[in-house]
Amino acid sequence: MTVVRETVRDHVRRALTERILSGHYAPGERLVELRIARELGTSQGSVREALRELEASRLVESEPRRGTRVRVVSPREEREAYFVRGVLEEAAAPAAAAALAGDVADLRCEVAGVLRACAAGDMAAQAAHVYAFHRRVVEAAGNEVLLRVWESLALETRVRLRLARGDIDPAVVEASYDAIVSALARGDGPGAGRLLRTHAETFAPPDAP
Repeated sequence: MTVVRETVRDHVRRALTERILSGHYAPGERLVELRIARELGTSQGSVREALRELEASRLVESEPRRGTRVRVVSPREEREAYFVRGVLEEAAAPAAAAALAGDVADLRCEVAGVLRACAAGDMAAQAAHVYAFHRRVVEAAGNEVLLRVWESLALETRVRLRLARGDIDPAVVEASYDAIVSALARGDGPGAGRLLRTHAETFAPPDAP
């Protein structure tokens, strides 16, 4: 029973995330649990659980007597999140490089997935591969607290928001990931850390004019 409930919640969360990122729900729009449950053919409880997760990811916000609404995410907030992500990944890189011991095949597969999705214009798949790549690095460090803090940044969602701006050069993406993977492959943790931090800062949203 628990597995089924979690699967439904995950489905609802992903459906709501997709609707928010695609613009189906506008920033500031109220999300009515009962209406969403009817549209998705699920229980109101599953929708409530999914909305709690989205609130933790800061995609939505809840206020007394106003209900749950889509958050307005500013470029400044995105830049700050990317900066923190870079710091965390730089901290994880030395231990990750030692743990990987030159075995970066999985990382190369994720990079290939990023580039395929980029060529196909599939932002959801691209964001998923980006998330998987960076999570593998942080997870390899073996620091559960660091991983939890990193996950709290909701990288996959933030990447989707960033990709929607449409100003990222695929050649720059490929070169950046190649340098990171090469550093990890040769066991250069500090070098990989610096590259990961630069990567995060490079692809952060630009300052508002």
